[in-house]
Amino acid sequence: MSAADAKPVLLLVEDEEHLARGLIFNLEAEGYTVHHSIDGETALGWLLPPQKQDALKVDVILLDVMLPGKNGFIVAHELRAAHNFVPILMLTARGRPEDILRGFDSGVDDYLTKPFDLTILMARIKGMLRRLQWQSAAPEPAEREAGGNAEIGATVGNNYSFAGRTVDFANLEIHALGHTERLTLMEMGLLRYLVENPRRVIARKEILEKVWRVHEDTDTRAIDNFIVRLRRYIEDDPSKPKHLLTVRGVGYRFQPDPAAE
Repeated sequence: MSAADAKPVLLLVEDEEHLARGLIFNLEAEGYTVHHSIDGETALGWLLPPQKQDALKVDVILLDVMLPGKNGFIVAHELRAAHNFVPILMLTARGRPEDILRGFDSGVDDYLTKPFDLTILMARIKGMLRRLQWQSAAPEPAEREAGGNAEIGATVGNNYSFAGRTVDFANLEIHALGHTERLTLMEMGLLRYLVENPRRVIARKEILEKVWRVHEDTDTRAIDNFIVRLRRYIEDDPSKPKHLLTVRGVGYRFQPDPAAE
């Protein structure tokens, strides 16, 4: 976010005029600055202009799924492909778990199913604005080496190092193999959960419920796709992972120190 005394800036991408008017009124009453686009192409034009310095600076994007032209899934995918990692809250009338997971796989960070309570929307926005600073009050040291003393369910600090790699939770970055990768909030949320539970087998159902808050039986391929991306960031050879291990038929296990196995 910008300076502490500045209003948070939101981009609302919503084509239903009556809904957009009501949201803008209430969001501005809560102290937010709101830009509004009625379609995905216009939003992408603002966020990804030919000249990078001309890009609209926003703190959170409120993105409807059913838009004319490019839908919300496509907009989110194109933003992430262009390395734009502004948090995205998807507003969707399609509340099926597979649609929610498709949104996560496209790069969104949270979702809200229409119709929604205004107080819930405000709480979600505030949560997303806080989430980038989630480690500011961490009780542990800022940096910690993974090793035999890593505890199941332990809270990690701003930086977590293992096997020559460093995860910067606050800035959503991984420094590994001589380069830096930027992650979305959802990617980092999944990695964080695995890191905080080292060596423990994490079932896909647990990831759905604890990380993504999806409580129904559904297709888990979105989780597999997230793991594939995380492996590209941290493994020497993603096809032969040593840190993010698949436990066939169950889920995944984070192994910070393969030599200790």
